[in-house]
Amino acid sequence: MTKYFLEYLAWLDGQLESPDTDFRRLMEIHREKTRYFQHERLVHLFVMILFALCTVATFLIIVITERIILIPLALLLLGLLIPYIAHYYFLENNTQKLYRYYDRIAEKLEGDALYR
Repeated sequence: MTKYFLEYLAWLDGQLESPDTDFRRLMEIHREKTRYFQHERLVHLFVMILFALCTVATFLIIVITERIILIPLALLLLGLLIPYIAHYYFLENNTQKLYRYYDRIAEKLEGDALYR
């Protein structure tokens, strides 16, 4: 997903700089891609929250029941939680960039009488 997202942002930069770009079509594509990335971000938010809850619950069970056999599970969950947080952070920040690209495309369309 990271590679796909970065490739799309690079493609958008190229389209915004190109004099031959059909900005109405670009806006349609961008709206669809933004919806796709927002959905991806939401799914990763749910997964990250699930892992965080499982991690906290495992640590609480270890503390309450003093079962040290669960420590590897807690460490495994923590090890998975950290990459999920990093990936969600990437998705969140780059989805915010998509909103700025939307504004840039809209500015290009302001001069287009057919868009109004």
